Amino acid sequence: MPEILIQRKKQVFRKGKDDFSIKCGKDSTAGSVSQRSCVFCGSRVVLYPIVDALHLVHGPIGCAAYTWDLRGSLSSGRQLHRMSFSTDLQEKDVVFGGEKKLYQSLVELIDKYKPKSAFVYATCIVGIIGDDVDAVCKRVSKEKGVPVLPVHSEGFKGTKKDGYKAACEALFKLVGTSEIKDTGKFSINILGDFNIAGETWMIRDYYSRMGVEVVSTITGDGRTDDICRAHGASLNIVQCSGSMMYLAKMMKEEYGIPFMRVSYFGIEDTSDALLKVAEFFKNTEIVARTKQLIKEETEIYLSEIYKYKNELEGKKATIYVGGAFKAFSLIKALDMIGMSVAVVGSQTGNQDDYARLKEMCDEGTIILDDSNPVELAHFSLEKNVDIFIGGVKERPMAYKLGIGFCDHNHHRKEVLTGYRGTLNFVREVYSSVMSPVWRFTNRK
Repeated sequence: MPEILIQRKKQVFRKGKDDFSIKCGKDSTAGSVSQRSCVFCGSRVVLYPIVDALHLVHGPIGCAAYTWDLRGSLSSGRQLHRMSFSTDLQEKDVVFGGEKKLYQSLVELIDKYKPKSAFVYATCIVGIIGDDVDAVCKRVSKEKGVPVLPVHSEGFKGTKKDGYKAACEALFKLVGTSEIKDTGKFSINILGDFNIAGETWMIRDYYSRMGVEVVSTITGDGRTDDICRAHGASLNIVQCSGSMMYLAKMMKEEYGIPFMRVSYFGIEDTSDALLKVAEFFKNTEIVARTKQLIKEETEIYLSEIYKYKNELEGKKATIYVGGAFKAFSLIKALDMIGMSVAVVGSQTGNQDDYARLKEMCDEGTIILDDSNPVELAHFSLEKNVDIFIGGVKERPMAYKLGIGFCDHNHHRKEVLTGYRGTLNFVREVYSSVMSPVWRFTNRK
């Protein structure tokens, strides 16, 4: 067992062997090289897909490397979110302050690009030198007539999850700032889908076929004006609960909008999500159209998916994702093709998430909270898994170990949600697991 687990033993659980007392929501253990990202990373992941907004990183140029252009979030209109702007704080700015530089940068960028809104990301160094980002944003907003929103994503001991909260607080300042026009009673906001490879468009199409209006998408292919009138929707649909549950709760408290936690990963969860939304509105026509949609989509894709089952049955996987909600759906999707999950974990799961994982997993499955490469590699080899499903940070590790890999993070360019996405996912798992290249590698 890796030595680092001596300090983390309460964050590792073996089903059938340990008493369930997994600890979560803790700061990462010093020296463990956690797979978590910083607060700023978490905030920009949520906000950058707002395509008509200006995104300005107030900090050193190195922080600007975190841009959504490295991700697969698509836009049906403006591409402003793909441009990374930074105030590029230098040593002189650290000594004398960077507020003047921030003001000049905002004015110049707003004049040139005419954004609908602007987000200013305060990074670690800004928290140290004490720039009054709020005051600068308020001044520019008044002068230019554009909402300029500070995002307090200073890092220190925080993690990506704290960045989610900072992003939600900034978004909440936009919600409710415009009049509600022509919003029907069968209307929703889609929260926590980031339009990776165009997935939000596909989900919107499902709801259109059901007869449900989508008021706003927060934040994939998002528009400032839509977010401003999001308070007129009848229901919030939360896909990535780790990043957006905070906003959903604030909107329920302020505007009385109920929310529903769903997943569009896998055929079972997609169908369940669509049907729950239809039943929420208590409209027989919407329910009937939804059942017909589910029937049509399932018939198209299910037979194709089962073609891969014979080859994949009995294979084992490691799953390590940011939010635990993905792990639930991935376990179901793998079970559908006869695969089991030997190791599973998340960066931001809570007690309820891990309790659910415990119920879903087989005896002997290892469940991890806030893991690191040493543990992930050790347990994947111990369980002799055939594929690692994770994000870009885990890919090199998997390949070095001689294990197949499936990218299920924001860097991918292929749809993996909904019915078509489930088929794409199974095909990717199949091509990776069954690749002949593994004959020429040795497990290390």
